[in-house]
Amino acid sequence: MFDLLRKYAVRLGTSPRGQAVAERKRRGHNLFEAAAAYVVARAQDDQDGVDEASSWVSPEALSFGVGELASRAVLTLARERSMTPRAVARDLLGLPAD
Repeated sequence: MFDLLRKYAVRLGTSPRGQAVAERKRRGHNLFEAAAAYVVARAQDDQDGVDEASSWVSPEALSFGVGELASRAVLTLARERSMTPRAVARDLLGLPAD
């Protein structure tokens, strides 16, 4: 069965004459890859890594990705600690509890 699927997939990637369609350019980094690399570089004080990750996507996309990463991290930590996301966020930032 997998051979049949593989043959079908190969046919989709070739022209009617059996010649391979021009290879696609290597895909670029997406905003979540950029955000993850950026946050890790910032945490490790790696300015070269920060600069590299910043160049992968637009500043707006990077900002969105970092915000999404922060939201997911706070939610995950809140579940692990059995705390509210608000309490976790305040704790991470060193703010007093409400």
